[in-house]
Amino acid sequence: MAEKEGTYFRVPENLNKREKFCRFLWNPATREFLGRTGLSWLKITIFYIIFYACLATFWTLMLVIFYQTLDYYEPTWKLQSSRIGANPGLGFRPLPPPENIDSTLIWFKHGSSQGWKYWTKSLDDYLSSYKKGQFGEHVDTCYIDKDYDNESKRVCHFPIEEIGNNCTTSRNYGYDVGHPCVLIKLNRIYGWKPEPYDDDDLPKDMPDYIRDTYDGRYVYISCQGENPADKENIGPLNYYPNPGVIPRYYYPFRNLEGYLSPFVFVHFEKPVPGVLINIECKAWAKNIRHDRMERMGSVHFELLVD
Repeated sequence: MAEKEGTYFRVPENLNKREKFCRFLWNPATREFLGRTGLSWLKITIFYIIFYACLATFWTLMLVIFYQTLDYYEPTWKLQSSRIGANPGLGFRPLPPPENIDSTLIWFKHGSSQGWKYWTKSLDDYLSSYKKGQFGEHVDTCYIDKDYDNESKRVCHFPIEEIGNNCTTSRNYGYDVGHPCVLIKLNRIYGWKPEPYDDDDLPKDMPDYIRDTYDGRYVYISCQGENPADKENIGPLNYYPNPGVIPRYYYPFRNLEGYLSPFVFVHFEKPVPGVLINIECKAWAKNIRHDRMERMGSVHFELLVD
């Protein structure tokens, strides 16, 4: 009878934890490093190099295909189809310091330059692009009596030099004498165009001075105190350009080179000093809805002059 060959059981070595760890790092009997031989490490390294190279190539290809579907100037989703929607909000300048990013308070002490210098510099910085001039092949001077509806490649020049003298850097925008100017603008929404009211559907809460002189060729901006006490303390207001109008030919915004957002300066002539005044400004057009809680079609800020 032939002898049976078999594999004999080996008694495991009695190793302590340190010796087991060292044996795992390098096993001289099997010439394994971290449980693998040199050939095994070579194979798995080549595999992962090929795997991640293919993964990176696939990701890059998908990214290139995705970018081919995008337009540099026009968003894929617009107006009601977008998250922004089709109801523009308003913005104001100057904004409070960055450390008070959640604040909407314009608070300064007139007379001393240290008390109001930040606010005038903030306005200067914002208006610097306007003062440099508008450049681009689409920039042109527009006229209120001309129809520009069919001119999609057009940017109307904004004549900042025609803004009232009281709201200029040479006069410190009125902050040095406690009669500040605040810039109000509509936020940009691609493709949005203001619609004029009909004569018989003017809103009941529209200010009387706008109702009496309403012209559908403009978007109107109005500001007032939010509460009865605010309305008493806000004092008289002036608008530049008067009476707080933005010509409709600046819209729609199409993200063309040279476009600058039109704005209105609100000049607070005699706000009561030492009193916090809550102010709400609204834009008026048929397709601008107002909601104070959601800040739709309006902007809120506070003014405190010391």
